[in-house]
Amino acid sequence: MEFWPVVLLAGIIAVLFAAWLARDVLSQDTGTKAMQEVAALIFEGAMAFLNRQYRTISLLALVAALIIGVLIGGLANDPAHGIRTAVAFLVGAFCSGLAGFIGMYIAVQANLRTAAAAQRSVKDAINVSLRGGAVSGFLVVALSLLGVLGMYTLFGGFNAAAAGATAAQRLTDGVASVPFEIVGFGFGASFVALFAQLGGGIYTKAADVGADLVGKIEAGIPEDDPRNAAVIADLVGDNVGDCAGRGADLFESTAAENIGAMILGVALYVVTGNTSWVFFPLVVRSVGIIASMVGILAVAIGDVSDPQRKLDQGYWAMTVVAAIGIFGTVWVMLDRNYWFALAGLTGLLTSVAFVYITQYYTAGSWRPVQELARASRTGPATNIISGVAVGFESTGITAIIISIALGASYFFGTQAASLTPALATGNVNPGLFGTAVATMGMLTTVAYILSMDTFGPITDNAGGIAQFARAPDEVRHITDVLDGVGNTTKALTKGYAVGSAALAAFLLFSAYIDEIKVRTGVTGFPVDLSKVQVFLGGFLGLMLIFFFTSLAIRAVGKAAGTIIEEVRRQFREHPGIMEGTERPDYARAVDITARAGLREMVLPGLLAVLFPIVAGLVLKAEAAAALLMVGTMGGVLMATVLNNSGGTWDNAKKFIELGQLKGDGGMVLGKGTEAHAAAVVGDTVGDPFKDTAGPSLHVLIKLLSTITLVMAPLFIGR
Repeated sequence: MEFWPVVLLAGIIAVLFAAWLARDVLSQDTGTKAMQEVAALIFEGAMAFLNRQYRTISLLALVAALIIGVLIGGLANDPAHGIRTAVAFLVGAFCSGLAGFIGMYIAVQANLRTAAAAQRSVKDAINVSLRGGAVSGFLVVALSLLGVLGMYTLFGGFNAAAAGATAAQRLTDGVASVPFEIVGFGFGASFVALFAQLGGGIYTKAADVGADLVGKIEAGIPEDDPRNAAVIADLVGDNVGDCAGRGADLFESTAAENIGAMILGVALYVVTGNTSWVFFPLVVRSVGIIASMVGILAVAIGDVSDPQRKLDQGYWAMTVVAAIGIFGTVWVMLDRNYWFALAGLTGLLTSVAFVYITQYYTAGSWRPVQELARASRTGPATNIISGVAVGFESTGITAIIISIALGASYFFGTQAASLTPALATGNVNPGLFGTAVATMGMLTTVAYILSMDTFGPITDNAGGIAQFARAPDEVRHITDVLDGVGNTTKALTKGYAVGSAALAAFLLFSAYIDEIKVRTGVTGFPVDLSKVQVFLGGFLGLMLIFFFTSLAIRAVGKAAGTIIEEVRRQFREHPGIMEGTERPDYARAVDITARAGLREMVLPGLLAVLFPIVAGLVLKAEAAAALLMVGTMGGVLMATVLNNSGGTWDNAKKFIELGQLKGDGGMVLGKGTEAHAAAVVGDTVGDPFKDTAGPSLHVLIKLLSTITLVMAPLFIGR
């Protein structure tokens, strides 16, 4: 049975659904004239930054594609493979950039319409903001599916060996060889995602830090006050960092993990002759599209008492449909082998676990945020100490959940041989394919998860627009509540991204080992840390995580310094700004932040791309495997610390701003108090943690995998 029409149809349905959502959002009321004016400034700044950023990334990508083609074609003596890899790289880079660009465009339009909807009701504002975010979510999934399917078809993936062919003959046909050749697609997506996340993250946090420190702390004016020249740059940054950057991030996740799972399916196809093992990852992801559509539509059902519960309502509807879809897909494609269905459900439950673990650490209704808010009563030092402690604490449950997920899915895969006898013979490891199925199970939810993520910056911008336009207090209250929920949804998406990165990294590491086996003809490829060069590879991989994190955080500090000086200059030279008689120069602040963000993204980005290649060339294939393994472990835990501590700091500040912190005698400690000032400092420290370094590490983890996969021919026997 041919399954590719299912994937093609699902991709087309996702595009059409995204178009319908975009039309629905764009047809909504655009609010007052004042709202429209500030929204126009945000749109202009966001598009200007993104155009400049993608021009820079495009030049870097073209150079990278040329180098990849020459290295693989020349040093590995395989010109055809070098050309194909370079072409796949450019296509992946283009699709990744397109996904981020379109998603951000709609998100910017949804900002204004959410602010306008908040004038009517909470329910209307939720629907507009979530649907605006869903445009990005569904386009990311659609472009990923259609991109991988298109490259697979273009490179001859449907050229299967004739019926009755031997395993040796199947090993060299298109079904078995093409998944290795389209790895460049994932590498291209990762390359663009890294620079998009870095550039956008540096920009948004530099503007945010500058706006907060000069506006809230020094000038004593409210957040998003129109007298602050950095406000528009801050609102622009929410879109280019959290919308475009995260869209590119999850695009490369889905693309790279699809290809990695297909590579692991190759060994099972060679033994059984059943192409379903290779095509299963694309089909099960297609099922996830339908499940996510159900989730988005379910949010609109019923009244709203708690916005977070409303989003959870859609999440659970989507999860139930996804579970049914995973079981049905395994039943149809994988010989009714329920062990693989259990592996897929393990991945889906892992997704649920990460969503709720992150909610626990970052939502105001739970202990960590409340503890951090209480610590703010004694100053910024205790706030920061508590926030760092929360970040480190959260690694415990994160590591345990990942370990259970990988261990259980591997076990289920090994048991699958009892129902499919062909898997018990030959040089195959069905346990590894079990982990691949679990990863695909986790990724069935990605469209809805990304929708919730983009919901965050949309509601944040809606609040800024409402404040800037002097909207009534009841409108601002609605946007504040949604902004608090948005902080949590952004945080849980980062938690989800860390979990999926961990499962994906093991999946892609296994694919790298399979690539080495195929190219060397060896039956086993152990990674022995007792060898000096292998130990060095692992050690340097861990170092890369810490050094990259340092560069990313330092980049925010340096870029923030430029915008701080600019805002101070405008206040100093134009006293009429504070009096409301002069208009700040928003365009200059946006331009300064953009130039600083793009300048500072280059060094950490190039380090992440070049370091593993150089290490692999010098230390060879086994050491590159150690670099990948140890770097991934360190990256997952470091990203967990950064994401959760930053998210907790952010919502502790929001907890205080909503008047939920009490002092002695039950007095409310809200805005303008010393506790609030301490929370603002903590939030400022957490900004580059959760929105720059943390999300960039998600990409780096998968970039290490795709780089080693693509460059594997250069690491063998050199």
